[in-house]
Amino acid sequence: MVNVGVHVSIAGSLDLAVDRAKAKGCNLFQIFSRNPRGWGFRPLSDEDCSLFDEKITTSRLLPVDHMPYLPNLASPKEEIYEKSVATLTAELVRCGQLRIPYLVTHLGHHLGDGIAGGRKRVIAAINTGLAESDNDVMLLLENTAGEKNSMGSTFEHIRSIMDGLSEPARAGICFDTCHAFAAGYGMRTDEGIQDTLQQLDEVIGKKAIKIVHLNDSKGDQGSGLDRHEHIGMGAIGEEGFRRILHHPVLRALPLICETPVDTRRDDEGNIRKVRELAL
Repeated sequence: MVNVGVHVSIAGSLDLAVDRAKAKGCNLFQIFSRNPRGWGFRPLSDEDCSLFDEKITTSRLLPVDHMPYLPNLASPKEEIYEKSVATLTAELVRCGQLRIPYLVTHLGHHLGDGIAGGRKRVIAAINTGLAESDNDVMLLLENTAGEKNSMGSTFEHIRSIMDGLSEPARAGICFDTCHAFAAGYGMRTDEGIQDTLQQLDEVIGKKAIKIVHLNDSKGDQGSGLDRHEHIGMGAIGEEGFRRILHHPVLRALPLICETPVDTRRDDEGNIRKVRELAL
């Protein structure tokens, strides 16, 4: 049995996310711990934390937090960068309060200022966030699809960021199948998947992967398009995902679908499809 889940809403109360995940048949789930489309947020109360923790303990589901949309850890714009660092720090603290072990972050866009400058800013941002959050929450760096000015679309570039971290034991990888495929890595054939995982292992180390974002891709291999599709309905396809879900490294990891919800399929449908293809 593979461990699979989806991103769920916290509308109404954080603890309701656990109920929603259980209702969808999840083994784990991902949330935004706050409004992902704004900078402001309400501090967590003791009641927020205790209710969430109680339901997590009872359900035995694995919770994962994701950074909001607005932060850009590579931004050369001072105001945006300072807000981004503050948000990262706050999310790491909130994860500690909620006993969420992992926070997933995108590495941002350097906005044409150059990849070297972007790398330096990302490293400084992460080091600040880790230093100012007194807990053992692990920050998971997510690979990107290779869109213009993006950071982290190659394993070598992620490695160069990890090499600059002052607390490397608190950093890991969230491996996104759609992003890897769009960035040019093979995810459709046994040979492509094996080659991709071998490259990742040689450059970063496969033990660094803690979570997989299991998403199909609207764009073809190397397209640079960050557009997720239902499992098996995109360019990776059903046979590609059957191979992914039978790879011993990937099938053993916690899998989170960030797939669409539309008339073709919902979250429960994608969970069922993953379990079907993993048989």
